[in-house]
Amino acid sequence: MDTSLVTQILREGIWVAIKLGGPMLVLSMVVGVLIAIFQAVTQIHEQTLGFILKLIVVILVLLVGGGWMMETLLDYTHRIFELMGTR
Repeated sequence: MDTSLVTQILREGIWVAIKLGGPMLVLSMVVGVLIAIFQAVTQIHEQTLGFILKLIVVILVLLVGGGWMMETLLDYTHRIFELMGTR
């Protein structure tokens, strides 16, 4: 394996991690900001409110996009094993 191939595999792995984790992180951040604004306006400072809603959003994202996430991860893993077999 040469350096360019290893770099390409690592770059692709980082991109896969961003694609898989990005939607959950962005949506939970948006929910957190909306809850913070709601709590600031209503002066309700309940810690569990934000946590529960973020948890629900993450679970919904996993239910909706879980198949796509698994397929993306499996494609990347198959590609790595194919490269290991040819080298």
